[in-house]
Amino acid sequence: MSLERSIAIDGPAGSGKSTVARMLARALGYRYVSTGDLYRALALEVARQGIDPYDEESVVGLAQSVSVSVEPAPGGAQRTIVGCEDVTALIRSAQVDSIVSPVSVYPAVREHMVKLQRAIAQDVDVVMDGRDIGTVVLAESRCKFYLTASPEERAARRQRDYAAQGRHVGLDKVCEEIAQRDMIDSTRRVSPLAVAPGAIVIDCTAMTPAEVVTAMMQVVGRADACSTQLLEGS
Repeated sequence: MSLERSIAIDGPAGSGKSTVARMLARALGYRYVSTGDLYRALALEVARQGIDPYDEESVVGLAQSVSVSVEPAPGGAQRTIVGCEDVTALIRSAQVDSIVSPVSVYPAVREHMVKLQRAIAQDVDVVMDGRDIGTVVLAESRCKFYLTASPEERAARRQRDYAAQGRHVGLDKVCEEIAQRDMIDSTRRVSPLAVAPGAIVIDCTAMTPAEVVTAMMQVVGRADACSTQLLEGS
């Protein structure tokens, strides 16, 4: 089954898991899936419809009625769709950042999203990243990783991501955001962020993405596929 063959990558905000997952998927010829984009798409729609992100009933109702999906994009990337609209760029806004955590904590929302994510992995082998992939979504996977880094390094990476988007956010502010997100993710009622049983923990504080992927490929038993062209081309 693809659920067993697919690869799960979990980790806190700013750990670099999306970059690494995309590169690993390219090297393996698997599909890359970032589950966080589904939650971001829902958060975008919550904001658009003027729904209070702390109104559980309304958020759950929206999640069950709106169509959100992800699909492959050129270069091994991912496109996020709400209805028939490509919202890939829109889900990276500061507004979405500010509400995606509360929107994502509701049990019925997570149950709905997990069904969508598992359906993808049943159809095709994937490298999937998120915060409950190894513990819930791909619990059957035989290859699970937990990617982490120091809070300072994660904040610095997130700040660089913001800068690439044209958003200039002070490092102190980013550190606060990271700490708040860690607290929410690790203490939510359903599927809290945790190291999955059997997962290999990689502290990538001092590692480049290519070095992380190389280490993962060795675990997967595909070190031969770690060509410079594949890694740099991601």
